[in-house]
Amino acid sequence: MSQQKLRLGIPKGSLQDATIALFERAGWRIFANGRSYFPTIDDDDIECMLVRAQEMARYVEHGALDAGLTGNDWILENQSDVERITSLTYSKQSRNAVKWVLAVPEDSPFQRPEDLAGRIIATELVEYTKRYFAEKNIPVKVEFSWGATEVKPPTLADAIVEVTETGSSLRANRLRIIETLMESETQLIANRSAFADEWKRRKIENVSLMLNAAIAAQGRVGLMMNVMKTDLTDVLRVLPALNFPTISQLSDSEWVALNTILDERTVRDVIPRLKEAGATGIVEYPLSKVVL
Repeated sequence: MSQQKLRLGIPKGSLQDATIALFERAGWRIFANGRSYFPTIDDDDIECMLVRAQEMARYVEHGALDAGLTGNDWILENQSDVERITSLTYSKQSRNAVKWVLAVPEDSPFQRPEDLAGRIIATELVEYTKRYFAEKNIPVKVEFSWGATEVKPPTLADAIVEVTETGSSLRANRLRIIETLMESETQLIANRSAFADEWKRRKIENVSLMLNAAIAAQGRVGLMMNVMKTDLTDVLRVLPALNFPTISQLSDSEWVALNTILDERTVRDVIPRLKEAGATGIVEYPLSKVVL
């Protein structure tokens, strides 16, 4: 058994549960005790640590962690020099990227970023926001927000830069988006020295492969069926295959077995059409991983 360990950072906070669920679908079970910052994992080669996503890139850059998961937003905020391994499109609510947006009160006169010259912007993403406005030559005061950022305009700030998935919280607080500063996805990142180590690089790449496979399987199902060769062309026309379906000869020379992957939302329309085209013995089955 290898004595080496990969020190892996798991984002603590809003992404924690979604990340642990993703690892479980990928084949690793992580057990997080509410009081401990060191969850256990059923892999002797990995040591986990819970770290705030906002700080993850700095700890990975400095080598306290070999690898970790954090948003691209916090890598840019900290301007961290890390190895980007892969993007992982998942978040606490959905499978979509989050957005950092510039928002103002619904009844404010501000329509463009330029209208905020000389005004106060509240945000947790301070350094990136400063650079954004500096590049546009718009003089603003950017203040760090410790939380509840949506309630600060117009009394405590003129505008905010806030992260959103659906925009519902902004609308609930009567805020209007006037600009999107960036879209951000979760990234698997690695310390550059750790990634230069052959054993750690292989382990990190294996983790990346399996996490991506788990994400690729979400919302997809497998279909298998039997088809007479005379009906095969018609059946293939129905299938929006991921790549190409697998076709295998059955013991009866007139028949083949067909196996493919579909988006789950299309199955209810596709199966009746497959039946009409001549497919029989149609079986739908769930997928846990799809390696692309």
